[in-house]
Amino acid sequence: MRILVFNAGSSSLKFGVFDLAPGDTLAQARQIFKGSFDRFGPEGCDFSMGGQRGRAPHQSLDAAIRAVPEALGGVDGITAIGHRIAHGGDAFAGPSQITPEIRAQIDALTPLAPLHNPANLAALDLACEIWPELPQWAVFDTSFHLTNPARATTYAVPAAWREAGLRRYGFHGTSHKYVAQRAAEELRQELRALRVLSLHLGNGASACAVAFGKSIDSSMGMTPLEGLVMGTRSGDVDPGLFGYLERQLGLSIAEIEATLYRESGLKGLTGSSDMRDVEARAAEGDAEAQLAIHIYAYRARKYIGAYAAAMGGLDALVFTGGIGENSPSMRRRICDGLEFMGLKLDHDRNLAVDLTGRAAPQIQAYGARVNVLVTETAEQLMIAHEVAARIGGQDKSAMRVPVAVSARHVHLCARAVEALFGKGYALTPDKPLRQKGHWAARERVTLHGPKGEIANVAILGPLRARTQVEISRTDSFALGIDAPVRQSGMLEGTPHIRLIGPAGQFDTDGLIIASRHIHMNSADARDWGLTDGDMVDVSLDHTGRGLTFTGVLVRVADNAHTEMHIDTDEANAAGITCDVEGELCTDLLHAHV
Repeated sequence: MRILVFNAGSSSLKFGVFDLAPGDTLAQARQIFKGSFDRFGPEGCDFSMGGQRGRAPHQSLDAAIRAVPEALGGVDGITAIGHRIAHGGDAFAGPSQITPEIRAQIDALTPLAPLHNPANLAALDLACEIWPELPQWAVFDTSFHLTNPARATTYAVPAAWREAGLRRYGFHGTSHKYVAQRAAEELRQELRALRVLSLHLGNGASACAVAFGKSIDSSMGMTPLEGLVMGTRSGDVDPGLFGYLERQLGLSIAEIEATLYRESGLKGLTGSSDMRDVEARAAEGDAEAQLAIHIYAYRARKYIGAYAAAMGGLDALVFTGGIGENSPSMRRRICDGLEFMGLKLDHDRNLAVDLTGRAAPQIQAYGARVNVLVTETAEQLMIAHEVAARIGGQDKSAMRVPVAVSARHVHLCARAVEALFGKGYALTPDKPLRQKGHWAARERVTLHGPKGEIANVAILGPLRARTQVEISRTDSFALGIDAPVRQSGMLEGTPHIRLIGPAGQFDTDGLIIASRHIHMNSADARDWGLTDGDMVDVSLDHTGRGLTFTGVLVRVADNAHTEMHIDTDEANAAGITCDVEGELCTDLLHAHV
């Protein structure tokens, strides 16, 4: 199918046509047209199309969109149109086909993204007018970040404010999602094994921490105003400035907000919102431009350190966006001083970046612990991919999966068994589990934390090379230890816990809250068109307190018994009291992590 994609921003219009099938990977998608209009003004705008660049007479976003049909020329057979929408709130976890009701919901979110949602909706409305026969789909910047934990999304403000919708959302989700996957491909590793920090540096700028396949934090907050310094946006400021500026300068809230969005950032510091202009002026000795560059790099460097700490380490830093892709000096400024954490650039590789053909060159110094990559963001490709997957999924019949509740338990290594039960001791298999070759042992252990103990914890076999302890969020508060949500086996940087047995104790890392996942037999995976590492949504609406679990990892094996595993907290949230089945939603994104 062919998907036309619009990415209408605050100062530009990017569009493209992609040829792909519902099950295609990102690498298999083929872009057959690429165009953009940029820097609208009274004298027209810049354009880039089919390898040609120049000036066009279009003075506004509206005029540029109306010029797209002629620009597409002989491109026909378009199946659907996908639109980038900046803010989807917490209601849109994936692509949504536009209906009057959906459009109204998006419009209602405009106060949260006043610089972006209106432009996005303008493109959507004009596309509906120009191509009334084609289905229109919205893909939201915020969807990727709905996996952020509450500790990252919750502002410390009164409950009434939070109930009114005040929370952190994060943006540039399609960009960060693509960039993280592209980095994993280049490093020839699964994304679910990596801690990636994506830096999207353009007119809008944000940092995103992607830990083991999921976004866990993003520098933008309730609106795209929070975080890094941007072209015309301030990024982080003290909220006390609203009261101060009202008292000192007599400015209204609306005036202050408009200035923070449209007259701040690089523009507020230098008079220009374009980093190319700022760098040119800095090279000529302009002190304001030089200060702006220092501030821009410093703010980004602070977020790298913060997110490396939040993820318990860093495997890859990826630069993208117009500045991240095209400014070797800014990449160098941001990375300088981070050698203490194993991050160092190679001078020659940084200067020789070539992004032809969706390349993602590595520019770290040889021997550096942290990989540093540069790649073009491909938001349009990601939008087309997600729309195609959703359209393809509409024709599939439902697949139901048994849901099993996994209580707290431990997987022990040989050293742990001897420390807990005595030298030469062998665990006693007691009850077989549904997964072939797995069993529950007769023996039990006690978990000991700084706040309390949990006794009679089950041991599951067979033995593993490394001890892993799986608890629920409620258990973590009982123990007094903050356990991260991790996929099984991803234990790097996890907290320590003490295990107590009849013969002694064993201190180990490996304490996690297990990510929800589905063990899937290879035959079932083939029937449903899934592969190991795919992420799906599972609906449990029939449980009485039903909900949909998003971001469920599919783990495929020949001898697996197809079954979804959730912990006791998740089971309580869904009201599960007996054997139930979940229904795989049809919006399977094949987001291989």
